[in-house]
Amino acid sequence: MKTESTMTLSDKTARQIFEEVRSNPARKRFGFGERMAIVNVDPQKSYTRPDLFKTGYVTDPEQMSHINALSKLIRSKGLPVIWTHVAYMENAADCGIWGTRTDTPDSLQNIKFGSERAEFDDRLEIHRDVDAVYTKRMPSAFFETPLNSFLNFHKIDTVVVTGGSTSGCVRATAVDSLSYGYRTIVPIETTADKHESYHFANLTDLLIKYADVVDVKDVYEWLENYEG
Repeated sequence: MKTESTMTLSDKTARQIFEEVRSNPARKRFGFGERMAIVNVDPQKSYTRPDLFKTGYVTDPEQMSHINALSKLIRSKGLPVIWTHVAYMENAADCGIWGTRTDTPDSLQNIKFGSERAEFDDRLEIHRDVDAVYTKRMPSAFFETPLNSFLNFHKIDTVVVTGGSTSGCVRATAVDSLSYGYRTIVPIETTADKHESYHFANLTDLLIKYADVVDVKDVYEWLENYEG
């Protein structure tokens, strides 16, 4: 039997494909559940400050404002707010195979504990008395962190994922979130990536398979109506 490629070919941009997919009125959502948490993935200077580091990027200029506003609203409802950032030992012994392809000042394994690269963006409003703050070493916020048990303890069924990059740690976290059984929400304006194609291609894939990719206003509206 002769087989041929069935891959769909297109001259459309990743953004155009994303808008086409999300405009389909027949596409069903997982929807919001009963109790929500927000996981803000790696909004640290290494990734949010292109003026300081070449690894940084900005997609929506209001990203930090939306992350702050959502986190504040979720916190005010007595629901969990979680922040993650990446940082490694001085000798990078805890970066694993991920840190072996390159070794420049901008390489992943050179985000050291206590360095400016590892610091959260100064614009963020983190309440360390009530917010959970985790250091992670791999893409997913769930990998080898207390996140899943923390969410289970708080009876969470819906996880909002923000941060960056869309094609990396946001995607990995969203996939794991679904895998652990959570309704997963990715607000478009709260995510960012280096390149438009990576950003929208991964938002499309998340939308089709793993999460509800929504306008941030949808999350605000749900929270404003939440009574606990």
